[in-house]
Amino acid sequence: MTAPALALHGVSKSFGPIEVLHGVDFDLRPGEVHALIGENGAGKSTMMKILGGYLSPTGGEVRLDGQRAEFAESAEAEAAGVIMIHQEFNLAEHLSVEQNVFLGREIRRGIFLDHKAMQARSRELMEALEARVPPRTRVSDISVPEKQMVEIAKALSRNVRVLIMDEPTAVLTGSEARVLFKQVRRLRDEGAAILFTSHKLDEVSEIADRVTVLRDGAVVAHGGIGEFTEDVMATAMVGREVSDLFPDKRSGGGETILDAKGISVPGYVKDASLTLRKGEILGIGGLVGAGRTELMEGLVGLRPRSGTVTLKGASLPEGDVAEARKRGFVYLTEDRKGAGLLLDKSLTENLTLSVLHRYASPLIDRKAEAAALEDAIAEFDIRVPSRDVTVGNLSGGNQQKLLLAKTMLCDPDVVVIDEPTRGIDIGTKQQIYRLIHRLAEAGRSIIVISSEMPELIGLCDRVYVMHGGRVSGELEGPQVTEDNVIRLATGLGSHREDAA
Repeated sequence: MTAPALALHGVSKSFGPIEVLHGVDFDLRPGEVHALIGENGAGKSTMMKILGGYLSPTGGEVRLDGQRAEFAESAEAEAAGVIMIHQEFNLAEHLSVEQNVFLGREIRRGIFLDHKAMQARSRELMEALEARVPPRTRVSDISVPEKQMVEIAKALSRNVRVLIMDEPTAVLTGSEARVLFKQVRRLRDEGAAILFTSHKLDEVSEIADRVTVLRDGAVVAHGGIGEFTEDVMATAMVGREVSDLFPDKRSGGGETILDAKGISVPGYVKDASLTLRKGEILGIGGLVGAGRTELMEGLVGLRPRSGTVTLKGASLPEGDVAEARKRGFVYLTEDRKGAGLLLDKSLTENLTLSVLHRYASPLIDRKAEAAALEDAIAEFDIRVPSRDVTVGNLSGGNQQKLLLAKTMLCDPDVVVIDEPTRGIDIGTKQQIYRLIHRLAEAGRSIIVISSEMPELIGLCDRVYVMHGGRVSGELEGPQVTEDNVIRLATGLGSHREDAA
């Protein structure tokens, strides 16, 4: 048998006194996709960073083509053909797509940069990913999924022998993921060794040849994909049966608490109307780019908009986030790391920042802040190694629970949650769904924007679907089916026509 292209042998990793990887054996073989799965905090990112040269193991060794390898830094790993696509974007926002793809590896013609060649190659790479973004477009001006495609294009532009992919589809729709998988299979068939991580177990079943399950820093299951159903993977990841992922649905909701009529957001949304009832979980579906996020940002005051918004019977002014929050209308961003949390700050600083006036008179009451943190940790099951850990060192699931706790500290009546479980493992998803359900049962009104079909169908009482910046239909009860949502999201018809 050919030696693995890249492997870990008995690898352990400690941060201070805490060991996060315990004697891990793992290998990547040429011409194969090897899926690494596990809950947030299981140690997957640490493993990938060791393989990619970003971290050194505390014990054990990394082997490249069967020989011990000691990458002093990621650049050495990249020079050996080991390329990592990070979960968090590693892009220069002020530079163009072309400049990001070739940053540090610019094509030259004599002493000058060959922009024509770099633009042509960038265009070719992005078109292979079916992302029609002009090469000279500034990265700060493109969408989150398009940024992910730029990250992937960067990797594909190199001489890849080993490709490490950390949650590459977390921000992609199903159709975008299928385009990516076509490129992954091409690389595999050309002999590359590929590590793929995802919390979407259906994707693992589709793309992987082998699976390794990591739990609490140790390998707990390993084998060919034929040995793993999605249920087997989920149980191995969390160490318990994961059934009844969604809470039982409740019936309807109370009186109308939010009424939006004729809402337009310049460049994104045109003439959209919706209502939200007290104690209801309302879904907003549609393809990426349909205007879902922009509509909600317009309602809450983050974007300019026209039309009327009535909250609890009174008109809500346009473009006033502070007034919306004061009146109990808040928005929980999809970009928890970029816009929702301060990653280099403490749990307490993040939790109380939006309502700091409650804890200052005029000096900050540290005891009251500490008590609020303890309440949040208990209520939202935020799992932390210590109370003084910086937020950037928490797993994605615990960051999301902290962001939810921070949002709820404002005591809102209406909460918009944009992509509530993006990049979160199945066990934590179950927790998030139950937290949302509990908030609705307590009389809060929740709007969930989601790209995940099971989330819309399993969690939401009612769903509006958007297409091309407009609300294309409303679904309720038994009408909330995958077929109806897809037809409305792609502009193929209405649920009324389906039922006819």
